Amino acid sequence: MKPFASKLAGAVVALAIACAPLSAAHAQNRTATDAQGQALKVEGSVVLIEPDIELSLVSAGGLAEPRKEWSDAARKLYPQAVRELLAGSKAERRDDYDVPDDLDPNSQMGQIVRLNQAVALSISQYSLGGALATKKDAKTGKPRMDWSLGPGVAGLREATGADYALFTYIRDSYATGGRTAVRVLTMLAGAALGTYIDVGGGSQVGVATLVDLRTGQVVWFNQMVKGSGDLRDEKGAKGTVASMLKGIPL
Repeated sequence: MKPFASKLAGAVVALAIACAPLSAAHAQNRTATDAQGQALKVEGSVVLIEPDIELSLVSAGGLAEPRKEWSDAARKLYPQAVRELLAGSKAERRDDYDVPDDLDPNSQMGQIVRLNQAVALSISQYSLGGALATKKDAKTGKPRMDWSLGPGVAGLREATGADYALFTYIRDSYATGGRTAVRVLTMLAGAALGTYIDVGGGSQVGVATLVDLRTGQVVWFNQMVKGSGDLRDEKGAKGTVASMLKGIPL
C-alpha cells in the first residue's frame, strides 16, 4: 500500500512474530460489547478499505525481500475472496474504497488510516501480551473491548456512504530452499541439545478491524498468525480470508 501505511503495519507484524509461536495458527478475535457486557449488534452497510498487503521471500540469511508481482496478485485476489465471503452476510456492501497512491498522510483521510493502524497496534499489544483486547468498564468492572478512532471517521463515511469500514493489514512471506534448510538444521541442533530452536521461515500475519463510521468505535478485531498460507492463488486467498474474517459480526 502506501509508504506511510506500511511502517506501522510492519510494527504490528513484528510484534506478532515476536510474541506468538509460528508452529501453530494463532488468533485473537474480539467483538466490542455494551455497558452490560453484551456483544454489540452490527447493522448497516460495510466498505472494504484497500487492504495493506505485502508478500516477501525470506532468504537463507533471514532477510525478507518484497516481491512486487506476488503482492500485486494478492491485492487483487484478497478483495475478491472478501467479497465472496461477505456475499453470504446480511450486511449491505458498498463499493471498495481504494486509497489514493498520492494520499497525503497529513490529510483527513491519511490521518484516519494512520489512526486506525495505531489503534490496531494498541489492541495487538494487549492481545499478544497475554491480556484480552479489552478494558474494564468503569461502572460494572466487566471487561470490554473499548477502542475508538473518534468522530473524525465521518469523513470516510461521507466518501464511501458506508456505516462500517473493514481495514486489513497482511504480511505474507515464503522461505527459500536455503532458508528452509537453515531452519531444519537449527531445529535438529536444538533437539540434540534438548531444546526447541526455530529461527523461523515463511509466515502469514494479519490484523483486521471493523470500525463503525458513525461513532468511530472499533466493533470487531482479529489478529492472525500462521506458519503457512498462500495469497498468490485463489484457493490460498480464500483460506486466508476465512482466517482473517473468522467471527466477524456481519
